[in-house]
Amino acid sequence: MIPINYINLARIDLNLLVAFDALLTERSVTKAANRVGLGQSAMSHNLARLRQLFADELLVRSPEGMRPTPKALALADRVRITLSGIQALVSREEEFEPAKAERTFSIGLPDSVEMLIGPKLLAIGCEEAPGVRFRLYSTDERQLLDEIDADNIDIGIGIGTFPGGQVHHKRRLLATDSYLCMFNAAKVGFKPPISLKNYVRLPHVLTSLRKGERGVVDDALERIGQSRKVALITPRFIGVPFLVAGAPVLTTMHARLARIFAKELNLSLSRVPIDLPKVAISMLWHASYDSDPGHAWLRMAIVRASGKAR
Repeated sequence: MIPINYINLARIDLNLLVAFDALLTERSVTKAANRVGLGQSAMSHNLARLRQLFADELLVRSPEGMRPTPKALALADRVRITLSGIQALVSREEEFEPAKAERTFSIGLPDSVEMLIGPKLLAIGCEEAPGVRFRLYSTDERQLLDEIDADNIDIGIGIGTFPGGQVHHKRRLLATDSYLCMFNAAKVGFKPPISLKNYVRLPHVLTSLRKGERGVVDDALERIGQSRKVALITPRFIGVPFLVAGAPVLTTMHARLARIFAKELNLSLSRVPIDLPKVAISMLWHASYDSDPGHAWLRMAIVRASGKAR
């Protein structure tokens, strides 16, 4: 354990850390002042003291507004985690009572995961925490970590393992899934199982939030010297089954989702005739929320909604 230098620590106004977090969040002296209930001149004075304390400019002017320095960015998460720990230490609200709570939780996730987890999460909320509201935002794995760092969302749920995560990004695996091929047998002229020949012959519907026309299927096909034709690309999973139902095309999607769609629209499912990696669905949050009892309830509710509660 690192020993505490009481004399040096007593000389520091810990309120400066609150000002630092507000300045890094808002990147504006005026907005940061409003955020913590100070006047603009007082916040400017705090910024000057922070620059002296950390021996760095911390925020510099740019055409886009106030831009944090590399040192400020390196300090940002450590300061937020520290403030969260202090808040948890002195907070009188030691417990979160779902039945009495009035709170809004913001969750960022793709529509595919919303369809799988959303209904069960809503049911848990209605039954256990009628005063809790969920605000869902559409996002993908490229944005989740940035949204978490900016404190725009309480929880991020995405596809993948998120190798770009840092020590303050907490992650829990919610579920794993495989892929299935889905098509309208009457439109394509054959029944399952689908052969590799038909798989590469028929046009595909691809769901992607990225630019370009490649996905995990294209990488797998390339490894065996094959390729496919992509007839349509959409960023939304919800429209894919209707596209597949009305045309002689096929799509490859996560198995749990494909089974729901196939049952509702009487579509055919088949094993994919190539080797594809497993799909990982992960929940992510900022470490500063670890001690928040309401956030802990939300995390466990999501785990339960995913069907992987242990």
